[in-house]
Amino acid sequence: MSFDFIKDKNKKVHFIGIGGISMSGLAEILLNRGFKVSGSDMKSSPITDKLLADNAEIYIGQKKDNINEDIDLVVYTAAISEDNPELMRAKELNIPTMTRAEFLGNIMKGHKFNVAISGTHGKTTTTSMVSHICLDANLDPTILVGGQLDAIDGNVRPGNSDYFITEACEYKGSFLKFFPYVGVILNIDADHLDYYKDINDIENAFVQFSKLIPENGFLVCCAEDERMKNVISKSKCNVVTYGINIGDVTAKNIIFNKKGCAHFDVYKNNTKLLSLQLNVPGKHNILNALASICVGLTLSIPYQNIVNGLQEYKGTHRRFEIKGMKNGVTVIDDYAHHPTEIQATLNAAKNYPHKKIFCVFQPHTYSRTINLFKEFSEAFNDVDELILADIYAAREKDTGIVSSAMLSNKISSLGVNCSNINSFDEIVSHLEKNLQSGDVLLTVGAGDVFKIGEMYLKN
Repeated sequence: MSFDFIKDKNKKVHFIGIGGISMSGLAEILLNRGFKVSGSDMKSSPITDKLLADNAEIYIGQKKDNINEDIDLVVYTAAISEDNPELMRAKELNIPTMTRAEFLGNIMKGHKFNVAISGTHGKTTTTSMVSHICLDANLDPTILVGGQLDAIDGNVRPGNSDYFITEACEYKGSFLKFFPYVGVILNIDADHLDYYKDINDIENAFVQFSKLIPENGFLVCCAEDERMKNVISKSKCNVVTYGINIGDVTAKNIIFNKKGCAHFDVYKNNTKLLSLQLNVPGKHNILNALASICVGLTLSIPYQNIVNGLQEYKGTHRRFEIKGMKNGVTVIDDYAHHPTEIQATLNAAKNYPHKKIFCVFQPHTYSRTINLFKEFSEAFNDVDELILADIYAAREKDTGIVSSAMLSNKISSLGVNCSNINSFDEIVSHLEKNLQSGDVLLTVGAGDVFKIGEMYLKN
C-alpha cells in the first residue's frame, strides 16, 4: 500500500480496535480529511461515542460480518491476533491490511517535519510538552498523543501544516515503520520482554530507529542514559544531547516549589538560553522538558514560545493527575506501570505536601510482572502503605506463574507495609477506614486502577 492511498479521500478504512487511544487518533485524522471510516471495539466508550458523533461507523464486538467489500483497507494493532474474525474475513475478501504502525508511517510521509518521540518512559508527557510548544508557536501541527491532553481536547489534533508530532512506541518494533525528521529517545530500559529477548535487543531496536532519521534531520537523546552512547555512535544525522548535568542542553540552579515543581535555568554549551518554571512535579519532568526544549531548538522555535508552551503545560490525564480531594485527602492518579516509572512517580509524590502516602498499584500484564518481579519488589520504598490490586491481564491469559499475592509477599519481606486486596470495593473500604486528613492516595498502573480513586471520591 503506497502513500498515494492516503491522498484518495474516496477510500474507506476500517480500524480493528478503533476505541484504542492510538487507533482512534488515526481515525479522527482521516475523518477530518474527508475519508470514510468504520471500526470495531469490544466495548463502547467516550472515545467510540465521539467517533460515532463524527460520522464513523462503529461496531461493538468484533465479528466477520463487520467486514464487507466496500472497505478498501483494514488497519489493526499489534495486539490483534491472526485468528481475529475481522482480520481473517478481510483476507478472505482480499482486502489489503496494514498494521497501525505501517499506516501511521504512511501518513507521516505526507509531512516534512515529523517529530517522533520514543523511549521506555515519558513519551506521553514529552509529546504533550512538544505539542504545547508547537501550538504556542502557531505551527498548526497534527498531533497524536497517547493520553488525553486538554490543550487539544483529547488525544489527537488534525493540523494543516508540514508539522507532525507523535509518540513512537517500541513495542513489537512499531516505531521502525515511521519516518522521523526529529527522532527523540528519552531513555532505554528493559520492558516488553514478552517480545524482546533482552535489554540488548531493545537497545538495538533504538539503534535502528535512530538510523531512520535522514542526514539533515536530528536525533535528540538523553546524555545521562548509558545505552545512548551506542545509539549516538551509529547514527548518521545531527545529534543534540541533553541532561540535568551533562549534554549539549542542561539544567542549572534547580529549585523545587512546595508542590514539587521545578524552576531552573536552561543552558546550551554553557550559554544561558532561558529560565523556566514547570507546572508538573518531579525531577523526571525536568528531563522531559529538556528533551522538549531540544526539539524546539531543532525546529528553530523562538525561546519565548518554548517558555510559554512549557509553562502552560499542566499535565496530561493519568500522568500525576490530581483527581480531587475528600476529607483532606488528596487523590492522585498516574499511569506508571514500569518500576523506573513508579520510582519517578513516588519521588514526585514524596515532594508533594502529605502526611502519609497510600499507594494502590495494579500490575499490568503477567509477562511484565514476572520479567521485572525483582525490580517491582524494590520500587515502593517511599510509601507508607502499599495495596496491590490483582494483575490487569490486558492482552494476556493467567497461567498461574505469577500473582499480586506473590508480589505482595515479596515486597512485605523487604519491610514495606504491603497487602494484596482482590476487589476494588474491598480496597476502597480499606482506604476509607485508614486514610486521614493530610494523606495522599496515589493510584498507579496502566489498567483501570484509576477507578479506585474515583470510587473513593464519590463515596
